[in-house]
Amino acid sequence: MKILIVEDERKVGRFVERALAEQNHTPRLVATCAAARDALAESPYDAIVLDLGLPDGDGLDLLREWRAAGFGEPVLILSARDAVSDRIHGLNLGADDYLPKPFSIEELVARVRSLLRRHSGASARATVLEHGGIRLDLLARAATFHGRPVEFTSREFALLELFLQNPGRVLTRTLIAEKIWEASYDMETNLIDVYIRRLRRKFEAGDSAPPLIKTIRGTGYQMV
Repeated sequence: MKILIVEDERKVGRFVERALAEQNHTPRLVATCAAARDALAESPYDAIVLDLGLPDGDGLDLLREWRAAGFGEPVLILSARDAVSDRIHGLNLGADDYLPKPFSIEELVARVRSLLRRHSGASARATVLEHGGIRLDLLARAATFHGRPVEFTSREFALLELFLQNPGRVLTRTLIAEKIWEASYDMETNLIDVYIRRLRRKFEAGDSAPPLIKTIRGTGYQMV
């Protein structure tokens, strides 16, 4: 599992990074809000361990942004702010767990493991995805748009599923290539653009209609 650690205390961050690596996870350590935003834009993560007091901002602002953008993976807050009101505020903003500093590394690893297990179970039960009039039945491999059946190739279906799992989130071209084609390919080709155009034709009624999939210049695409 890929885990993003957002922690500006280098000693603490390295400690957490090493402990998670020993559990066969793939951790990445960053120390600022800007680096955390960049990391999440570049690659998907299965969970985030988030400090709050960061040099260029508050971790709670990051959490608010991520949840508003549709990032649904578990977030564990790791913070010296240990008042009950702080914990309640963090959980209300969308955190899945809150561990105050100082902490036991064994407890942190156990909590991360529990979050990943619960999230995996919840994801396994989500067999129907819906957004903007689109309904995708993963078990039946069927899709409708405002009740009208829509036909897809297997690749188009997988691409639509990826967008419906991440509504509002900007998906980079690299992430799309890794998830849909499961391999690196020449990023200069227009393969992704071709498939995006195919999806748009199936759901967008013309130039006057609001876009379903928005192009984020220089980055990727976003289902709005």
